[in-house]
Amino acid sequence: MRLGLRIPQQPRRPTLEGSVAVRGKRRLSFAEYGAPRGPALVWLHGTPGGRRQIPVDARSYAEETGVRIIGVDRPGIGSSTPHLYPDVADWTEDLALLLDALGIERARVIGLSGGGPYALAAGAMLPHRIDGVGVLGGVAPTRGPDAAEGGLISIAVHAAPLLAAARVPVGLALTNAIRVVKPLAGPAIDLYAAFQPDGDRKLLARPEFRAMFLDDLLNGSRFQTSAPVADLVLFTRDWGFRLADVAVPVRWWHGDDDHIVPFAHGVHCVSRLPSATLTPIDGESHLGGLGIGQMVMQEMMAADLSL
Repeated sequence: MRLGLRIPQQPRRPTLEGSVAVRGKRRLSFAEYGAPRGPALVWLHGTPGGRRQIPVDARSYAEETGVRIIGVDRPGIGSSTPHLYPDVADWTEDLALLLDALGIERARVIGLSGGGPYALAAGAMLPHRIDGVGVLGGVAPTRGPDAAEGGLISIAVHAAPLLAAARVPVGLALTNAIRVVKPLAGPAIDLYAAFQPDGDRKLLARPEFRAMFLDDLLNGSRFQTSAPVADLVLFTRDWGFRLADVAVPVRWWHGDDDHIVPFAHGVHCVSRLPSATLTPIDGESHLGGLGIGQMVMQEMMAADLSL
């Protein structure tokens, strides 16, 4: 059943926004949408991105159906303390503390692009708390038996030692650069869109998506922007788990014309996951998953993800 949602052109503010204490005297910041006591879904942003990088129709769906969406800033964006995990798997210990602080016993998790590895890690490391995982054009492993070749992430593999050594100064440079161009953020998104494939260009031209990206960019980068560099470093390492370890059901959506994470990477990962289905997004590129937020939410919140 599809809902007749009215999609606002301007994103609503979160119902709750703040930060919680995690390991090592650090903090993770979050933003909530929808029902404060509804079934929980954790939404993990892409690279780059932040806690408000959640499609407007997904937020509207949550409000209409009583779902609780929690967007989480990774370390080094928003108010989350900068930190480089030893591997992707290690972040799930902080996720468990965040869920505890928010009074959430069980949840489902969605990861967009660079959020995909973190969502899969949650399914592998916290199967007693995570009921299902959704991935939207997620990054594939670059090391070990699950590694997939090609794609833009392969460039980061060669630059990994430099990225790790220069993570702090590069993050500072990104932060300062974004502060300089903030007054031109709207035209900058338009310029970026002009060079993207047709699917991404059309999505970025939609007022509600443009507003969502601007809101997320301006809020997430207010203090710091080192998270994307840390993401790239971790993606080029062993993730600390195997795809075969993800025992919970996985739903994977991937644009069949993705120019950043090849569609073949999605096929590769799904073939190695124990319980997963792949849904191609016809004619769409890397941001295609953001354009089907309502459908993704409907499938992810279904009573039985294994069907």
